[in-house]
Amino acid sequence: MTDETRPADGRTPSDLAEPQGRPDFLPAHDGWESARTEQLGWDRDEQLPPAQPYGTGWGDPSGRSAANDTAMFGATDQGPPPPTQAVGMGHGWGPPPTPADGGFAPARRGPSTGVLVALAVVIALLASLMGSVGTYLLTRQSSGTDPSYSLDPAPSGNTSRAPDTIAGVASRVLPSVVSLEVEGSADAGTGSGFLIKGGYVVTNNHVVALAAQGGAIKIVFNNRKSTNARIVGRDPGSDLAVVKPDQTFGTPEIKLGNSDQVVVGDPVIAIGSPLGLTGTVTTGIVSSLNRPVVAGEDNDPDPAYISAIQTDAAINPGNSGGPLVNTRGEVVGVNSAIATLSRAVSSQSGSIGLGFAIPINQARRVAQEIVTTGSAKRVKIGIMVDSGYRGEGVRIASQPAQGRQPVEADGPAGKAGLKAGDIILEIDGLRIQDSTELISLIRSKDPNSKISIKYKRGGEERMASLVVTAEKEPTPKPS
Repeated sequence: MTDETRPADGRTPSDLAEPQGRPDFLPAHDGWESARTEQLGWDRDEQLPPAQPYGTGWGDPSGRSAANDTAMFGATDQGPPPPTQAVGMGHGWGPPPTPADGGFAPARRGPSTGVLVALAVVIALLASLMGSVGTYLLTRQSSGTDPSYSLDPAPSGNTSRAPDTIAGVASRVLPSVVSLEVEGSADAGTGSGFLIKGGYVVTNNHVVALAAQGGAIKIVFNNRKSTNARIVGRDPGSDLAVVKPDQTFGTPEIKLGNSDQVVVGDPVIAIGSPLGLTGTVTTGIVSSLNRPVVAGEDNDPDPAYISAIQTDAAINPGNSGGPLVNTRGEVVGVNSAIATLSRAVSSQSGSIGLGFAIPINQARRVAQEIVTTGSAKRVKIGIMVDSGYRGEGVRIASQPAQGRQPVEADGPAGKAGLKAGDIILEIDGLRIQDSTELISLIRSKDPNSKISIKYKRGGEERMASLVVTAEKEPTPKPS
């Protein structure tokens, strides 16, 4: 009897006893195949046993053979189908993945070595940056403001100084020093000066020369009061001049010293108006004495010959005409010129520590002559020098020139026995180097003063004494 004709009553598949060994279904993961073979006792590499027909526990309830049963699965190599009510074994259960190529999915891999190295570098940089930021935040200073901060008050004291200090000397001398503003027809300039007895002002000739032909002079005192002034007289040969201000406003006169008592190394103070800066005080020492200086323009037919006091006190344009004083506040020189790096002497260059002042003994005599006569006398000994001679000392010319004899017969040198061709070696014990030094020394002397001369004639050294005289013709007067 077939299943189709079997009566409904009687034994049915549900009446059969339950199979004794229901297979277990494991979760679907990479170990599913091995777990399944282990559960069933198979080796993956072994030949699976052929599928058996339904038998004990899984056979046909009718007991017929599987070969003749139309309900049997047609493929004998397949196992029995899972129960229709099978459930999963837990979380993640499912069939294994089936890639398109029919193989198993490759295992998931971690980041490569390059990625790890790059990540390590980034982490290191971030750590360094954070460390630097942290260090800055911990060590940075605040803005520095402190509302409670205060400095100690200025110490108490006074501005009085001892009379023999530089400050003490300057306080006494400054009121007598003036500044000159000079205007010419086409140019202008400034200079310095100092007030002497009678309300006169001594200054340099080159300071006021611009106003000699119809210009104007204004004098500014230390108290900043000003007034006009006029030229009393000037001496281009000594680069000295005297002017008279209309008013003095009670300004005290300065004290004149003795330049013959100055020695090298003495401290000195220069006062004036360099570059128009009135009341400027600089200090230094006497660097040398009897320094021959020729002051004036290159084409000046009558330059000034000065046997100057050399000082390293700063003297600049505008200082000209101001006083050079000692530590007693006495004027020992009139600041007149400076040396430049080109070895030329000019009043229009900056100081390099080589300043020159006219000795006050010469300035005293010239100023007095200008005030009393309107002109100054020029001292001479009555000789002509040989400008082409380059040997020791200064040689007197051998031939007449410009209508003059080498030695004036009635002049001081002629009366003392000097002749043409003689070589002058010393003046008052000072060795003479050239004609500039000889002329500067002679002009620094007072008229009728006595000097001694050592000279050479025919290889023999001789001595002579003479009295200097003044030229008969007066020096130029102011217009």
